[in-house]
Amino acid sequence: MAYDWIIDALDDTWSKTERALTGRVERDFDALTSCPGWSVRDVVNHVTGSEFILAGAPVPVLTSPPPPYVRNRRGEENEAMVASRRHYSAGEVLNDFRYATTMTLSRLGRLDLATWEAPTRGASGWRPLHQVLEMRVIDSWIHLQDIRDALLEPTDDHGLGEDIVINYFEGLIPFIWARRVAAPEAALLRINLVGRLARSVQLRVRDGRGVAVASSDEVPTVEMTTAVALFWRRMAGRINAEALLRASATDIRGDRILGGRLAEALCVLE
Repeated sequence: MAYDWIIDALDDTWSKTERALTGRVERDFDALTSCPGWSVRDVVNHVTGSEFILAGAPVPVLTSPPPPYVRNRRGEENEAMVASRRHYSAGEVLNDFRYATTMTLSRLGRLDLATWEAPTRGASGWRPLHQVLEMRVIDSWIHLQDIRDALLEPTDDHGLGEDIVINYFEGLIPFIWARRVAAPEAALLRINLVGRLARSVQLRVRDGRGVAVASSDEVPTVEMTTAVALFWRRMAGRINAEALLRASATDIRGDRILGGRLAEALCVLE
């Protein structure tokens, strides 16, 4: 099937999440994550609730004023789901996670190609189902790392989801450079990522758009070198621009002002 890679990535990510949580006590589920206001318990409930909603369950209503970190309607829906399950014990949270993810994988395995490509309502509006589910991989994989970080057990075992996350974020760089940074016409950007998924991305602004160009010996307007782990954490809003720029693994060369604006603009998920 054309979209088996999505099923495989979800299965891999959710299996690793379950293993990270199995045998944990209540205080582990109460550990704070890098998601503002959310504990490990909340993050797991968010992933579980998202699967329930995609399967057709109603979205809970937030019964109290939204906290300061909730900035939009989607954030209110996420917070409502998390708040409605905050009283669940660690065992209940994990059991519901297993149930929701198992049901999703079973359902996806029965879908035909037309259904995979049919419009479906996701977090960013109506899109083909495979795009909605690709975002579920990205969300689930990043939250797996949130959990690992909160439990002080980061690992290099990043699995299939990491490839999807890094490829997705790489695909956003042209828009970020041309539109969010507002780099001038012909400005050349090179981003070098170091790590398991190492790569060098080079693009130029042409007619107000970021366009990929072949690598050359030309000195870039801005060249950023950083670790893959720092790159995705900044893109996902898990670290701020200052943390990225001050990290020993990060090196910025060229136009320092544009480089600083790039570091600020890289955050696309909050």
